[in-house]
Amino acid sequence: MLGPLLALGSAALFGLNSAAARRGVLKGTVLQGLAITVPLGIPILLPAALILGGFGAMLDWSPATFGWMIPAGVVHFVIGRYGNYRASQALGATLSTPIQQTGILVALALAFVFLGETINSVNLLGIALILFGPMLLIKRRKSVEKSGQRKGFEPDYGPGLFWGAVGAIGHGTSPLFIALGLGEAGTLADSAAGGLVSYVAATVVVLAMVAAAGGRGYMSNLDRSSSNWFVLSALAVGLSQLLRYMAFAVAPISVVVPIQRLSAVFRILFGAAINRENEVFDPFVIATILLSILGAAALVIETQFLLDWLGLAGRDHWLGRPLF
Repeated sequence: MLGPLLALGSAALFGLNSAAARRGVLKGTVLQGLAITVPLGIPILLPAALILGGFGAMLDWSPATFGWMIPAGVVHFVIGRYGNYRASQALGATLSTPIQQTGILVALALAFVFLGETINSVNLLGIALILFGPMLLIKRRKSVEKSGQRKGFEPDYGPGLFWGAVGAIGHGTSPLFIALGLGEAGTLADSAAGGLVSYVAATVVVLAMVAAAGGRGYMSNLDRSSSNWFVLSALAVGLSQLLRYMAFAVAPISVVVPIQRLSAVFRILFGAAINRENEVFDPFVIATILLSILGAAALVIETQFLLDWLGLAGRDHWLGRPLF
C-alpha cells in the first residue's frame, strides 16, 4: 500500500508544480523560471543521494555513466522544461497537457529502436488514445479560443504546439539516456546519484544562459510574486521526484507509473484552484486528457500484469504478443 500512496503523492506534487509554474510565467520569463527551479533541485536531491548511498554508487561509475547522466539532465531539465514552460505560457497548463503527454510516445519509440523493446496490441491502443488529444485540441481550436477570450486569455496555438512538442521530445528522450547510463545493473542508489548529477549539469547550463542574458540584472527584473510561484514549483517537482524514487523502491513499475500518470488530473485540479482565470477548461479537451491517462497506462503497464488482472494469466493471448 505504501508504494501506490507514494506514487499518488508524487503525481499530486507534479500537478501542483505545473500549476505553480504556469502562474509564474504569467509575469516572469521562462528563463527566469528555469534559473530558480533547476538549481533548487540540487538541495532537494542531495539528501536523497546521501541517504540512499548515491555518492558511494558514483565511485563505481564508469565515465560512460557520467557521459549519459549529464546530457540526460540537460535534455530533461533544460530543453524539456523550457519547452513545457513555453507551452504553458502560450496555451495554459491544461491545454498544453495533451501535447506534453506525447512525450511518452517519444520514449517508447526510442526504446523500440535503441533498447530492443517490443510493441504489442495494448501499446497500439495506448498510442491511439494519446494521439487523440492533440488532434482534438487542433480541431476545437476556434471553440477553445472563444472560451479563452471570455476570460481575457487567448491561447497562442502556434508557439504552444511547437514548444509543447519540444518539451515532449526533451522529456521523452531523457529516459533513454538514463537507461543507457544505468544499464541493467542499476540500483536505487545509482538512480538517486543520477538525478543529482543530471540536476548539477542542467544548473550549469541554465546559469550560463542567465549570464548570457544579463546575469543579476536580468534576474532583478523578476516579479516577486512570480519568484514565489517558481520557488513553490521547484519544491513541488523536487519532492515529486523524491517520492517517485521511493515508490520505485517498494512497488513495481507496473503499479507506480500508471498512478503517476494521474498527474494530468492534478494539473486540472490545481489549475482550477490557482489559475482559473488564466486557463481554458474545455470539457472535450479534459475528456481527452483522461483518455490519454489510460493510453499512457497501456504503454507503460507490464503486459503480464494486465493479463493477470484480466484473468488471462498463463495463456498465449493476442494482447501480449509482440507486433513489432
